[in-house]
Amino acid sequence: MTCFDVFNGDADGMCALRQLRLSEPREAIRITGLKREIALLERVDARSGDDVAALDISLDVNRAALLSLLQRGVRVQYFDHHGSGDIPSHPALQAHIDLAPAVCTGMIVDRYLGGRHRLWAIVAAFGDNFGRAARGLAASLALQPQQLAALQELGECLNYNAYGDIDSDPVLHPASLYTLLERYESPFQFMQAELVFGKIKQARRHDIELACQLQPHTVLPGGCVHVLPDAAWSRRVRGEFANTLANNDPQRAHAVLTPNVREGFTVSVRAPLTRRQGARQLCVQFETGGGRAAAAGITHLPRDRLPDFVKAFEQAFPQDAK
Repeated sequence: MTCFDVFNGDADGMCALRQLRLSEPREAIRITGLKREIALLERVDARSGDDVAALDISLDVNRAALLSLLQRGVRVQYFDHHGSGDIPSHPALQAHIDLAPAVCTGMIVDRYLGGRHRLWAIVAAFGDNFGRAARGLAASLALQPQQLAALQELGECLNYNAYGDIDSDPVLHPASLYTLLERYESPFQFMQAELVFGKIKQARRHDIELACQLQPHTVLPGGCVHVLPDAAWSRRVRGEFANTLANNDPQRAHAVLTPNVREGFTVSVRAPLTRRQGARQLCVQFETGGGRAAAAGITHLPRDRLPDFVKAFEQAFPQDAK
């Protein structure tokens, strides 16, 4: 029997898997990628009797590959909070799907494990910009304020490091970063021991400073659209900058676009934090769009469709939340 662990390369995906493997250790072939790489199950070469764990990747996007695995006699354990559509009913599928706006995959795994490795769930929640949920989890632990702040910074750094359009964009590719994370039972041990954490922190701070110096492309009643330059730093910071904008102006929506290799744009959208709705509905209007109600994106927006996106953004978020 061969085991596969398939997970998103952001904070939520990595921390969800870290919790699961601390409780249920096993040797597995790991499959991950940059945050935008969601269709990962199609990379799994599994046969009858094999086991697959899928974490933090949309079931809807991976539906065809999932059904193929099940038909081949592969057992699948699925944890996710993204768009799922109808969940297949199959004896070999164990699905833990929760689409609530303020629930991330790390929190779903935390629930499944009864909170046995909650520190990693807190990191996951902070990484997905669920600060209130992260602090709610932390209330059950005897953490000092500086410890909670450190977990928040780690979550934000892990999430930042997952962004980019090519493998060389991040400070360290998520696959390599997870091999470091899995050495440690506690996120505090990782932060203390691994020099790469400091490198990611420094790069994140630098990239945010550059992004904050730029003016928005379009300012609308219900939000702003930002177009960053064609550079590795802007591709890395796209999601982190969107979260920063959302946290600084929680009643408005925000979109951050970066040029991509297909001569269009990759897009990150954040709905207003005060209502966390509308991001997915906006993005799925475009061919490669998807995500969650609160945070979504478009893998490729053709350059000539930028005006269409701005118009759709204005319609999706027509005015400031009251």
